[in-house]
Amino acid sequence: MKTRYLFLIVLTGLLIFMPACKTQTSTKTHDAYKTLIITGQNNHEWKISSPILKQILDETGLFSTEIIKTPDKGGDMNLFNPDFSKYRLLVLDYNGDTWSDKTKKGFVDFVSNGGGLVIYHAANNSFPEWKEFNEMTGLGGWGNRSQKDGPYVYYKNNQLVTDTTAGNGGSHGKRREFLVVTRINDHPIMKGLPVRWLHGTDELYSQLRGPARNLQILTTAFADSAAGGGTMRDEPILMTITYGKGRIFHTVMGHADEGGGPAMQCAGFITTFQRGAEWAVTGNVTQTVPFDFPTAAGVVLRKDFKEKTIDEALAEFGTYDIGKSTLNLTCLQNYIRSLSGDKAGLLSIEKKMVSILDNKESTLEAKKLLLRELSWMGSSYSVPSIKKLTSEAELKDEAEFAIARLQSAN
Repeated sequence: MKTRYLFLIVLTGLLIFMPACKTQTSTKTHDAYKTLIITGQNNHEWKISSPILKQILDETGLFSTEIIKTPDKGGDMNLFNPDFSKYRLLVLDYNGDTWSDKTKKGFVDFVSNGGGLVIYHAANNSFPEWKEFNEMTGLGGWGNRSQKDGPYVYYKNNQLVTDTTAGNGGSHGKRREFLVVTRINDHPIMKGLPVRWLHGTDELYSQLRGPARNLQILTTAFADSAAGGGTMRDEPILMTITYGKGRIFHTVMGHADEGGGPAMQCAGFITTFQRGAEWAVTGNVTQTVPFDFPTAAGVVLRKDFKEKTIDEALAEFGTYDIGKSTLNLTCLQNYIRSLSGDKAGLLSIEKKMVSILDNKESTLEAKKLLLRELSWMGSSYSVPSIKKLTSEAELKDEAEFAIARLQSAN
């Protein structure tokens, strides 16, 4: 019996407190920030990534997003001359031919005059010879970048290092899950997020180098040599840069596979992308931390790129399997905690939990975890249903524990 309780306590401890599940999608579009995603050439799957980035941004209700494509590789880039001034935010999902001088000037003017910019994944490989662009990205990779372009910047032994050693810029090992570590907790983009969280399988960019002016490294990840190509140091993952009056959010995450893949489906990537985009426009973040933001305990993937609601989570909770995702459990726990002091709200969710408990089709794992939650937040409403479970050998210990705890609390 003690072993079962210990397991439940440890599992609960792995799931940190976060705000409640999403109850509805924002419909705030009348004053949404007009956004332009620039794409059309890339050594990555831009035809997959750009529509997903649009969906991710528009889902918040804060952005109204368009996609523009450059001419194909080798085409006439003089034909690519968008009016950047019509937008509040530019998102670069591009790695290809150099733009015309007129377009480059318009881009620089946009950012320096206060426009927001997001640099996404392989976009930091672009334009190695364009001085202003490299100042905007802070750090970049590949494109024959070397010590001439600026230092490596990384963390080593928890110390920020600016390294002028000679060498090429840009590398990554085999794709894998990796732990993201927050370095600036009080930055608006990072506020309220876990200090450590696991990101879905992705390319872990290493050895980025560049001007690194007005650069803040928000998060890092350890590039282990076991994955091949690792530097054995903590490499930048999320960064911010200021350029003139403009703010730039730079994320190296999000390698696109068919259907988006785990890197783009990761709730950590989606959330930080959304928050980083808002900060780039306003300097602030109004979005709450979603219930399903990952922790160090495991990756959380959103196959449809949308945050799950509490009702959706409860609809699936009865089939809970301890060997699979903890997503629905995390949702329930965070939703309960968000109702602190709300007696009517707590009773409402308690009734829904009891209905799952009463359902003969619900799994043992689901019932055990519900008993654990009800033991500390439940009321006398739960007691009759819990008492029935004391007659079931596999649930007897958990049910008796819940009753004893409820009775002592009252």
